[in-house]
Amino acid sequence: MSSVALQAGVEPSGPKPRQVTAGRIGIYAFLLIAALFFLIPLIVMLMTSMKSMGEIRGGNIFALPTQPTFDYWVKAWSSACTGVTCNGLAPGFLNSAKITLLSVPISIVIAMINGYALSFWRFRGSELMFAILVFGAFVPFQVLVYPIIFGLSRVGLFGTLPGIVIVHTIFGMPILTLLFRNFFQSLPIELFKAARVDGAGFWRIFFSVMLPMSVPIAIVAVILQVTGIWNDFLFGLVFAGRENMPMTVQLNNIVRTSTGTVEYSTNMAATVLTGAIPLFVYFVSGKWFVRGIAAGAVKG
Repeated sequence: MSSVALQAGVEPSGPKPRQVTAGRIGIYAFLLIAALFFLIPLIVMLMTSMKSMGEIRGGNIFALPTQPTFDYWVKAWSSACTGVTCNGLAPGFLNSAKITLLSVPISIVIAMINGYALSFWRFRGSELMFAILVFGAFVPFQVLVYPIIFGLSRVGLFGTLPGIVIVHTIFGMPILTLLFRNFFQSLPIELFKAARVDGAGFWRIFFSVMLPMSVPIAIVAVILQVTGIWNDFLFGLVFAGRENMPMTVQLNNIVRTSTGTVEYSTNMAATVLTGAIPLFVYFVSGKWFVRGIAAGAVKG
């Protein structure tokens, strides 16, 4: 393009060059294999959940159902047996929803304040406190089960809804604090200094300056917490109690409960129903997750 055209502000036109290289082919091949690796089990579960037991006994798990039916989905939701009761996954769904809706906002709000304070309002020992929080993210959950049982029992919260909410809040704190601290540290310090010059205090800066700017990383935190809490099995089994068992525990009870022939169709339908919420969250907010990571979630 001539210098006259460049000076006139004319945009270049024409097809973009397409270069097929061995590296690009390898990347696309790897992505395709990875996608199939994760999608094939889901496809098999979906097809199996709509097959009759006669078709399943045929042995071809990749064959499409000849007469698709959603009867097993209805049974998994409302009448599948979880031990001596036959109420399906519906009670577990309500319990998981209550646990998630309470645990997610509490843990995120506390972690957001922690990350904000550790980034802009450092105090003596703040680095040590942050190191302890990060160390907590690598402690195996199983090691702390008995001490938490003992502590919750002493205060009367073991086997209750507030008890399981407290457990999820505590164990979500290290990684969420790390995310928010790294994000806030990536913001220009001049914003904080300007607010301080204008006379804003701790909470005014948090609500007026930091909170509006932390939407991308907050969405990342919501995705991590929703999927982590909804998919949890260990804490739900140990701390929730019989009246608050989440959906994953109910799924395990359905799969392990048998009154003769194992109904693989019902088990597969129950598995897909249990994983529907995390899948929906990822599909709806996947692009926000990438934006939040790119906005500073892994900076530091």
